[in-house]
Amino acid sequence: MHAWLCEDPTGVEALDWKALPTPQPGTGQVLVEIKAASLNFPDLLIVQNKYQIKPPLPFVPGSEYAGVVQAVGAGVTHLQVGQAVACLSGTGGFGTHTLAPAALCMPLPADFPFVDAAAFIMTYATSHHALLDRGQLKAGETVLVLGAAGGVGTAAIQIAKAAGARVIAAASTDEKCALCQSIGADATINYSKENLREALKALTDSKGPDVIYDPVGGDLAEPAFRSIAWRGRYLVVGFAAGPIPALPLNLPLLKGASLVGVFWGDFAKREPKANGAMMMALAQWYAQGKIKPVIDRTMPMAELKAAYAHMGSRSVMGKLVLVN
Repeated sequence: MHAWLCEDPTGVEALDWKALPTPQPGTGQVLVEIKAASLNFPDLLIVQNKYQIKPPLPFVPGSEYAGVVQAVGAGVTHLQVGQAVACLSGTGGFGTHTLAPAALCMPLPADFPFVDAAAFIMTYATSHHALLDRGQLKAGETVLVLGAAGGVGTAAIQIAKAAGARVIAAASTDEKCALCQSIGADATINYSKENLREALKALTDSKGPDVIYDPVGGDLAEPAFRSIAWRGRYLVVGFAAGPIPALPLNLPLLKGASLVGVFWGDFAKREPKANGAMMMALAQWYAQGKIKPVIDRTMPMAELKAAYAHMGSRSVMGKLVLVN
């Protein structure tokens, strides 16, 4: 097997494509032949030693992937050799094979392509947990999605629309705004050209959005929160812009609003039954055509460094997927 090995987490350039012995699965593990792996923002942070999870060295990055089970370890009863699976295990995906915890593998139906499956779990689980569980989104409410053309943003648009909400998508270019409209956004704001607060006031008759989905952070957070509706819910999903914003605590007071943290990874560990039910619902929505990952492009697994560079350019719309 081959894999991108991180022996020194100082950045993407320190990764090496290496031939490694193909491992055998231990108890509770399966060996997966990887067909596709998606690139997520934590995959960049983890090789820079900036992510909250710091795996022992050396490690293979790649948190989310899909492929075919090649061997099963002791105690694994729900998966079989030859079965197609998707997995989000945190590491291991950027290679030709990996050992995956069987409990974290999602069996795939026959009509679920590997590229879509590799781009599915993290973004859709995060957005579903954020909007419907943490945000308690109701049909007829208005959602503002920041960073709306990215992986979690495009998933959030589709999930909010499936839940019967009105969606305002905010992005940094006209091209990204057009993509958001093509997947269901009711209105868009190009925040590189428009004043976010003024645009929201016009689009909501001065009421403001009921739910704000924010995977971006940075300078947009405060003007967005100042625009929120009475009893609004502001979902803190991530900080793709880099800086972690500081909000004056009088803002939630004045609007009777809630500042709500979203940590899907810990939710999945602490509440596995609820997470499993959510994943089943998402798989059904995919089968019904209500949701489908937006794929920016696919690239060969051997071109991982170029893929990282493309993601770093902030020009990716949807998800970038590496294929073997």
